[in-house]
Amino acid sequence: MLRLRMMRAPQKYVQGKNSLLQFHKDMTSLGDKWLFICSRSGYKMTHDKIEKSFEGTSDVRQYEIFGGVSSTGEIEKMRKIVRDNHLNVVVGVGGGSAIDTAKATAYYEKLPVVIIPTVVATDAPCTGLSVIYNDDQTFNSYLFYPKNPEAVIVDSDVIANAPVKFLVAGMGDALGTYFEARACERTDAPSLESGGITRSAMALCRLCYDTLKEYGAAAKKACECHVVTPALEAIIEANVYLSGVGADNGGLAVAHSFYNGLTALGGHSAPHGNCVAFGTLVQLVLERASKEEFKEVQDFCMEVGLPVTLEEIGITKEEEIRVIAEKSCVEGESIHNMVADVTPDQLYAAIVAADALGKEALAAKEK
Repeated sequence: MLRLRMMRAPQKYVQGKNSLLQFHKDMTSLGDKWLFICSRSGYKMTHDKIEKSFEGTSDVRQYEIFGGVSSTGEIEKMRKIVRDNHLNVVVGVGGGSAIDTAKATAYYEKLPVVIIPTVVATDAPCTGLSVIYNDDQTFNSYLFYPKNPEAVIVDSDVIANAPVKFLVAGMGDALGTYFEARACERTDAPSLESGGITRSAMALCRLCYDTLKEYGAAAKKACECHVVTPALEAIIEANVYLSGVGADNGGLAVAHSFYNGLTALGGHSAPHGNCVAFGTLVQLVLERASKEEFKEVQDFCMEVGLPVTLEEIGITKEEEIRVIAEKSCVEGESIHNMVADVTPDQLYAAIVAADALGKEALAAKEK
């Protein structure tokens, strides 16, 4: 089947220290009646800067603290606020759930959406999809949009003052980007946008990985010190833009299927990105990656504090590994984008092997 190659990305991407002080100037073309859907922490971290950017304007601004989950009921609540107040731009401020709620609200109301991430734990800000939950917080669906957000604006100073664990988790999510896209390119599998993978997409994915290796450790140190440095700027761009646009246009494989399988256990507490990082190591085992490449990725994980063993993501029982392997291989999972289809037994073996190699590496490090 002929698969047309395609690329999608946000119309505008803005990043830098105190970039929110220019919010109105950069976004004024989108409208003049704004709904800001905020997490509690997102509101506290951004409100004053955003308001300062509107000084001297007559634009309407309405701030709403959302309920914490991108649920069908929460989206309906925000849609009603838009209609009742005749608002014409939606802005998501916070982490993944606030962002997903804003995207869905804007989509259903046929309005432009701006994303202001206050943590960079995942690549959600730039992507053209949301994860939607039922009101009881059970999974409902993935909602795919016909376009990506009109704009994404990242204030690096906000990210520098967020907990370091979010930056690290974002590096874990970004780590899978190149290797999953490479696997999809080999099999001509579809991207998340159901198109063929362009050379431009692969270049972004490769740059994402190279940026992580080069600047990851230094960026983590800068975030620990709450300062904005060139290294931190580079990793913010990798976590948000390179990974988001790369994954959208490059596709997924084992690393994200591993995470999805892990969620079937229920009650896990490891961040999404941490699980994706270990899933990337599992994928390399399945691909028969060279010893040098596997060690390079494993060393990066240990350098920035990402897991290389199952215990580090809270998996300690053999039966848990079996469940992950089974659930990761269900019909429709991205693991089936691999060159040779993967069975639960093969995945189980790869998980155990990656864990053993991780234990060996940690033991050697402690000597």
